[in-house]
Order: sequence, then structure tokens, then C-alpha cells
Amino acid sequence: MAGRDLETLCLGVDLGGTNLRCALVAEDGVIVERHSLATDIGSGREAFLDRLVAHLLELKHGAQKRGRQVSAAGLGVPGLFSNDGVLRSSVNLVALEGVNLAQEVARRVGVPTIALNDANASAVGEQRYGAGRPFASSLMVTLGTGVGAGLILDGRLWTGIDGVAAEFGHVTVEPEGRRCGCGNRGCLEQYASASAIAALAAEANVAPLSGRLDAAAVAARARQGCPKALGVYRRAGSYLGIALASVVNLLNLEAVVLGGGVAESFGLLAEALHREIRERAFPIPAERVRVLKGVLGDDAGILGAAATAYAVAAARPAPR
Repeated sequence: MAGRDLETLCLGVDLGGTNLRCALVAEDGVIVERHSLATDIGSGREAFLDRLVAHLLELKHGAQKRGRQVSAAGLGVPGLFSNDGVLRSSVNLVALEGVNLAQEVARRVGVPTIALNDANASAVGEQRYGAGRPFASSLMVTLGTGVGAGLILDGRLWTGIDGVAAEFGHVTVEPEGRRCGCGNRGCLEQYASASAIAALAAEANVAPLSGRLDAAAVAARARQGCPKALGVYRRAGSYLGIALASVVNLLNLEAVVLGGGVAESFGLLAEALHREIRERAFPIPAERVRVLKGVLGDDAGILGAAATAYAVAAARPAPR
């Protein structure tokens, strides 16, 4: 690493529907300082942007106190970004639709800024610093409230001609299945996300140990040997494997990396998932692909957003 690079840091942001997390990140992936707060998008667009910018400016000032400078910022956001940088669709952040977040942050914080889909940010994070490092081609699948994905091909993030590629959660696995928020029926998201697992468990009358019945509670019951809870996770793993088999045949990937809250229960999904890939994909790509759990946890998005920001900073002409 060059001496000049040692003096710089980047800002990484993981913007969720519930939580907003910002960090100062070194180029080697070390998080120097972090802030976490409620997203509170209900307060309105301008109030939200003011709070986001205030925290980023505070982190920028923290870098200066350390004798470092912030060279760029990266924002991971749940939604679809077109190539012009405008957030076109976000189920949980509707108030930000139509906004060029990168331009807003760049103008107010004073550093070059890039915004990307949160699953794409997680894919970059795991590829640069985590479980995806050994592989040139991988699919990152985030199993949370919904199902997101980011595709790495030949070591680079692939976003498609319009910038909206890899919407893996909306692959159809049941043609006449459950209605999805996207307008389609039978999307993978309706069968393998955390919310889907909770809904399937409720239909199966799985009794939680205590409190509400969410995906973690279903997993806890499954680990106790509850047949109904085990069945819910087997079903989710099966649908995930069905969808992945087509991707494996199409792209002959080296790896699939699973992240998000449901990935913490990978052991409950794995057998059914692997069985579907073996039975549905051709032998060569099925034997090649590795399916593994991500290692960065909640930091994958922040680190990927920061890594993308470093690439933006590196692409800028050096000052004369």
C-alpha cells in the first residue's frame, strides 16, 4: 500500500429500512470508527438526509482528528438504482425514491460518493474481505426480510445493462404460488426469506419457545427436533436449491455465499439445498460450485460500500 493511501479512509454506509450504520473504513477492511442509529425514514426525506449527513460529517471530522482524510463515500441501499444513480424503487424507503443519493451526499459531505444496491454492496464486501476472496465468480445471496443478491463475475460486480441485475429473490419457483410484493407470483422471496419462513411456520402451527414466531424462533425449535419447524427449513432450503440450480447451470459459478439472518441457520437449509442442486443442475457445474456461509455478518454491506468508494477514489485523476 502506497504511503499516500495510508493517510486516507473511506466512508461506508449500510442503509436499512430499520437501522442506519455508518463507518470509517481503512482500505484493508479495518473499521476505524462506526455509528449506528435508527433509520427513521418516517420523519421524512429531508430530515433523514440531514441526520445521515450529520453523522458522515462527524466521521469525516474524526478522520481528520486522526491525521487522515476521507477520500470517498459508498452507500449500500435496499432498492434498485438505475445507471444514472437515481433510486428507482425501494419497498422500505419509499420516501427516497427518485433521489440521487450519491449526488446529495457528495454535495453535502464534500467527497466523491457512489450508491449501490445493498446486496451488491454485501457481495463486494464478501468478495474483497470475506468468504468470496478465493473465487473469481460468485453469487452473494442475502436472506433477510427479503431475498437479495449480488453477482461477481471475473472478480467484478455485474449489474447488467441498466444497473439492476441479479434480482435473484424474484426468480419464480412456483408459477401459481404466493403473490409477491413485486407483483409476480411464486417468487423465491416468498419461500426462503426470514418473513416467508415465519409465515410458513405459522401456517404449520409451529409453537415458539417464547415470544413471537420469527425465523430465529423457528430455527430454535428446529434445533430441538420439532418436525414441523424442521420441515419449514427443509422447504425453504429446497426452494433455494431449485433457484440456485438454474443459476449454476447458467453461469457455472465457483461459489454461492449466503448472508443475512437466515444464513445463521445454514445447517438447517444445507441438506435440501444441496440435494436440489445435485438433482437439477448438470454434473460439471453442480460439482464445481461451493455453497458457503458468509463470514462478515452485518459488516458485509458497510465494507462492500467502502471498498466500492475506494475504487471511485482510485479512478479520480490525481490532483496537479
